[in-house]
Amino acid sequence: MEQEPWHLLIVEDDVRLAELTREYLQGNGLRVSVEGNGALAAARIIAEQPDLVILDLMLPGEDGLSICRKVRARYDGVILMLTARTDDMDQIQGLDLGADDYVCKPVRPRLLLARIQALLRRSEPAEPTIAAHQRRLQFGPLVVDSALREAWLHNDAIELTSAEFDLLWLLVANAGRILSREEIFIALRGIGYDGQDRSIDVRISRIRPKIGDDPLHPRLIKTIRSKGYLFVAEAAADTPL
Repeated sequence: MEQEPWHLLIVEDDVRLAELTREYLQGNGLRVSVEGNGALAAARIIAEQPDLVILDLMLPGEDGLSICRKVRARYDGVILMLTARTDDMDQIQGLDLGADDYVCKPVRPRLLLARIQALLRRSEPAEPTIAAHQRRLQFGPLVVDSALREAWLHNDAIELTSAEFDLLWLLVANAGRILSREEIFIALRGIGYDGQDRSIDVRISRIRPKIGDDPLHPRLIKTIRSKGYLFVAEAAADTPL
């Protein structure tokens, strides 16, 4: 059976930009809807449950950050923030509210399409296999399962966004090895690190307390100055069950 095309919802008040983006994405096999009113966007996202939302930061009625905050608990799809601002704080706040990624305007259509395709591939559920049990890693009370895309601490489920889970799995699957930001960006986003993007740092800061790590004095996910991040398996294994 042929798979239905991915459904995207563009939340953008610039009508011309929204229509040009829709035409381009539809020409590349995606099904695309547009919403120009921020006040209506949250209800529509929750009702329609699109596979991915392209969410502009600056909107009439309600801004993108407010919409992201409102829908995140009731929408499991991908949120890609679109912003004309270059202020790190806006981007960090968007990620902190649960956005999966962001792009800055103006963005080239081919780059936007590549980013969307990478995010959608990451969001696909893993197919069950005979070796599915091998995709579960345990470090003391922390369990991470890549087949189920779930994690537990002391048998309690950990609430992680899709992007946070991908980063956590990458770290635990490479326990004991320092991963540079370049490696992380290529693995998770398919692009190199530009030296300025702080999205990985933001996600690390969100993941640490969720897995029982101390944000001020981390033992599990260590920042290795000038090198990257390291998941310390021994520190996790020594944590009491």
